[in-house]
Amino acid sequence: MPRWDPEAAERLQAAAIDLFLELGYENVTVTQIAERAGLTRRTFSRYFADKRDVLFAGSDQLPPALAKAVLSADPAQPPFAALVAALADVSGELADRVAPLAAQRRAVVAGSAELQERGRTKFADIAVALAGALGHRGVDAGNARLLANVGVAIFQRGFDRWVDDPDVATLSRRIHEAAKELSCAVAPDATHPPTTAYATPAAETNYPKRSDHD
Repeated sequence: MPRWDPEAAERLQAAAIDLFLELGYENVTVTQIAERAGLTRRTFSRYFADKRDVLFAGSDQLPPALAKAVLSADPAQPPFAALVAALADVSGELADRVAPLAAQRRAVVAGSAELQERGRTKFADIAVALAGALGHRGVDAGNARLLANVGVAIFQRGFDRWVDDPDVATLSRRIHEAAKELSCAVAPDATHPPTTAYATPAAETNYPKRSDHD
């Protein structure tokens, strides 16, 4: 087998998630994952630190990417609009990377207390990065932390809805929808809720649902 296989990581991820769903996360070993993928344990170690890393690989890149997007947002945007714009901007690349196994991955995490705790730690890292970026935009520390946690909640809401039916709308659109719902819930009587800076792009307003026969 060649030393470098461009599809090895994807094969290992698919094999791992299949096994996690069949046997339970706690009952699966790295050796089993490698064998299911038709690869060696050494190859597994080139791509992932451990079996948990299969589910969270690349997640350490999300906090700095989001922070950069917040800092790059239009300086004229208010903090909340800049935050939502950053979440939506980064979501495209994220969706492309996780889409094939997103629903299965969510099911695996939901069945493991260890993985749920790992997920909470990852989201806490995102909140810290977002708060830091908002601080650099002039938001005071307390409000920056509050907005960052709100941003994480918006992201989680949008992501879950997108995973439920990814063919209906993009992750970006789902994030915009979650943000708009929050804005309307906080200020239901406002004539113009603060969503105009991140309104759903016209190109995303109509997504025909895919037929089961497509």
